[in-house]
Amino acid sequence: MIRRSATRLRAVLLGCLLATGLLSPGTAVATPAEARPPYSLLHMNVCSSGYAGCYPRTEYPKIVDEVVARVQENDVNAVTLNEACSGDVAEIAARTGYHHRFATVVYRGAPLPCKSPEGRGVFGNAVLTKEAIRTSEDAPFSVFNGVEERRWLCVTTARRVDVCTTHLSTGGEAPGTANSVQCAELTGVLSHRGRPTIFAGDVNRRASCAPEGQWTLTDAEATQAPGIQHAYGDLAAPTLELEPTTYTDHDALVVRAGLRR
Repeated sequence: MIRRSATRLRAVLLGCLLATGLLSPGTAVATPAEARPPYSLLHMNVCSSGYAGCYPRTEYPKIVDEVVARVQENDVNAVTLNEACSGDVAEIAARTGYHHRFATVVYRGAPLPCKSPEGRGVFGNAVLTKEAIRTSEDAPFSVFNGVEERRWLCVTTARRVDVCTTHLSTGGEAPGTANSVQCAELTGVLSHRGRPTIFAGDVNRRASCAPEGQWTLTDAEATQAPGIQHAYGDLAAPTLELEPTTYTDHDALVVRAGLRR
């Protein structure tokens, strides 16, 4: 809405200048930085499997309602969700009108059905976008702790922006740990996209996994589990807003940035 209003205002001003002779038809007019096409992303870890100790706090289905409300209130271009259930993601997409892709996390060698209640699909991570999704890809990391596989997911939108997410293993970020190896592999994934890229996810570490040349924003000022949710990217002039959540154990991240021309 802001971008469209700014565009109309600029067109009116240009018309007035042309009509009064203060601007000739061939004059180039610089577009201010504020008028660059904006891009925004909401990230949430929703603790929805039904198995984790944080699940009672979700008061299911209230967590689903909270995600929908935050998507609509922030009017974002993209949403990244960790610890989500495929059926819930499909419902969120239907209620918001967004497109979505889901990456199933393998647990003990098979997809993990979400429970309490059952019938919500399987456990994993998701990306939802306002613009149509042209392609998507996901793959497991080479190592993980325990019995839960960790995967990354990236989509390419019709706007030619890549949106990625993952949920890295716990167990510390010291060199040689599963988390550290996954971080290095994530760096490689994000460094070879070839398009404007934005990432957000629960990386369970404080040190950044962003490739050289990409910025890092974190939830270090969060009220819940601070410092371990990160956003990376190469979009212009990024800003971060933290929103306390009611029905999950991590704050929500809202990243806003410009698309480089």
